[in-house]
Amino acid sequence: MKVFLYFVVRLLVPLASLLCLHTQLANAQTPSKIVADSMAERSKTCVVCHGKEGRATNDGFFPRIAGKPSDYLFNQLTNFRDGRRQQVHMNYLVSNLPDVYLKDMAQYFANLDLPYATPQATNLDPTILQRGQTLVFTGDPGKKIAACVTCHGQSMMGMRSASPSLLGLPRDYLVAQLGAWQTGSRRAHAPDCMAEVAKQLTPSDIAAVTHWLAAQPISPEISKAKLQEPSPAALQCGSFK
Repeated sequence: MKVFLYFVVRLLVPLASLLCLHTQLANAQTPSKIVADSMAERSKTCVVCHGKEGRATNDGFFPRIAGKPSDYLFNQLTNFRDGRRQQVHMNYLVSNLPDVYLKDMAQYFANLDLPYATPQATNLDPTILQRGQTLVFTGDPGKKIAACVTCHGQSMMGMRSASPSLLGLPRDYLVAQLGAWQTGSRRAHAPDCMAEVAKQLTPSDIAAVTHWLAAQPISPEISKAKLQEPSPAALQCGSFK
């Protein structure tokens, strides 16, 4: 019996080797899929976190990047690369990318005109929500808090290069960014107006303004609102220079 098994093994091992070699040769002869060298392909790393086509969702800590102004996206990419913004994956991904490549990436996402996610529902007390709306449109002069629309535009869809849209962003992301401005893990060129404003906000203010913003619908008219340049009367912020 042992002799029989010995000869069976001696026969099967070479056959298995030949079968493996045949499989490898067949795979080697199969043409590989040709992938277009395009920004759409290169940006697939971005959509892992930012959602399909960069449109994000209404949950989580990752913002929508589709349709943002190319100047603003480029500004933020260089901030990550140069250490003014801290997010370990973003810092790593763009650490060695030159300006010309970052501009191409920013332009690609800026050109995407896609629907926005459904606004987040909120059950916050109406009085607190009213405080959030007031901070957005009027601010709080007594606490030296400028209105959000001063730099983000009356439509809240942002201004070129310096300030993004405040609509269509997850509430958690808005809270996280205000916290980052308060702690200094996010900063801009001096004078850093956003850091100055954020440091005046109480936890209640942050809850009010983020709940109000995340609950706002975005109509087609608003989504296509013309991006403004900051007016001479706006805050003298380093980001606008």
